[in-house]
Amino acid sequence: MKRPSHEHDATELVLALGLLVRRLRSAVPAESHELSWTQMGVLRRLDTDGAATTAELARAEGVKPQSMGAILAALEEKGIVERKPHPTDGRQMNIALTAKGASMRKDARIAKRALMAQAIAKLDAKEQKKLPAVTELIKRLAEL
Repeated sequence: MKRPSHEHDATELVLALGLLVRRLRSAVPAESHELSWTQMGVLRRLDTDGAATTAELARAEGVKPQSMGAILAALEEKGIVERKPHPTDGRQMNIALTAKGASMRKDARIAKRALMAQAIAKLDAKEQKKLPAVTELIKRLAEL
């Protein structure tokens, strides 16, 4: 008996998720479009987890510390992050969001949620009921 191929389903899922990500990205304020995926990942991480060192951010984002230094320098130049003394280690600096960076993250989050809420409202009740299960499946796929 032939094993089912999941290649078609995988292709369709990748295409659908790519389209969704592009639509979500287009919903955010224009200033966010100037940022790379890694820069946005750093902002998201700082917003979620709080201040961190360059080395911690590099590990979390899967880049070399030197690369993270360049990423942070660009964000710092835009006034989105700032360096602050580490609370316990005087040799290190923590990177934190500035008020501008926190505002950018908040505006982007609000815009994305509004877009998704509008899209969900267009689904019928049966489709809306399926969303929690679909969301859970996508989370599990992301963790593999």
